[in-house]
Amino acid sequence: MSAPVGIDELLERVRAGYTRIEPRAAHEASLAGALLVDIRYQALRERDGLIPGAVVVERNELEWRLDPQGSHRLPQATGHDLRIVVICNEGYASTLAAASLHALGLHRATDLTGGFQAWKAAGLPVTAP
Repeated sequence: MSAPVGIDELLERVRAGYTRIEPRAAHEASLAGALLVDIRYQALRERDGLIPGAVVVERNELEWRLDPQGSHRLPQATGHDLRIVVICNEGYASTLAAASLHALGLHRATDLTGGFQAWKAAGLPVTAP
């Protein structure tokens, strides 16, 4: 049995497995067809607004909605080659969510470095709450 790890080490290990994406690159990826997935909880969306075109999927439903083989998938969950950018508030929970999508075979899933707050700080489009 391996020794337990803390969350910081776990995040580091997970992030070593794929390339994260910066806000401007995520915006460009969305314009090129990538699916932006906002996993922030409702209170944060109501407080800070939404990214236009992003699909809102609560974190506890993420795998069921994005698994291309799942019976509860979104219409956008068309295949395992789909480019997905997971967005949380500050870029921590989205790392674990992206890792979970990788485990489902969604090998092009990534997460937004700095999350929604970095997107907003970069001056990218946000719909007011």
